[in-house]
Amino acid sequence: MKAQALADNLDENHVDDEYQPLRTHFPDEEVNSVEVVPEDTNVWKMFFDGAVNAKGVGIGAILISPTGQHYPTTARLRFFCTNNTAEYEARIMGMNMVVDLDVEELLIMGDSNLIIRQAQDEWETRDIKLIPYRQQVEHLRKWFNSVEFRCIPRFHNELADALATLTLMLPYPGNVHIDPLEIQIQERHGFCNVVEIELDVQHGIIISKGF
Repeated sequence: MKAQALADNLDENHVDDEYQPLRTHFPDEEVNSVEVVPEDTNVWKMFFDGAVNAKGVGIGAILISPTGQHYPTTARLRFFCTNNTAEYEARIMGMNMVVDLDVEELLIMGDSNLIIRQAQDEWETRDIKLIPYRQQVEHLRKWFNSVEFRCIPRFHNELADALATLTLMLPYPGNVHIDPLEIQIQERHGFCNVVEIELDVQHGIIISKGF
């Protein structure tokens, strides 16, 4: 909206003495959202996201089992994609991975409102570039007994976004092999893992000291 149009609107609609601001009461206003998932559920969760910038196109998806196991996957695309087609590529990549695991119930979550609404049959797919993607998603969902699509805020989709972005940050490796990323958990400082080895010449033994 142009600034002048906003100024003209305010000038033509004065606030009189009877005006009272709208007040709403939310006793739990610090709660942004609440999701209740039964502990004994068999539903697997899949998050997906795509990243498009000057460096190229990266997509990421992560599958989470009912027991909390995480299965990430990512890819760098060597063909042109818009933001929407990148989102579709990420979702299809994730769904293909899920099919291979024989998952029956799946909850798919992403932060693209357009892509999720189209999957929910709430919005039509009119863009000719997206129609083949939509058809492929419909084909893949037949492999599951139950599939639900849900749009989530971007900050709830950070891991899939990080996977897609990381793919773009790494130089293209060509034929170089890159091992899967492994995240280690360390409970102690790095300097606590130093080990000294001493040789006891008198007794012919090796003594190890850790500190």
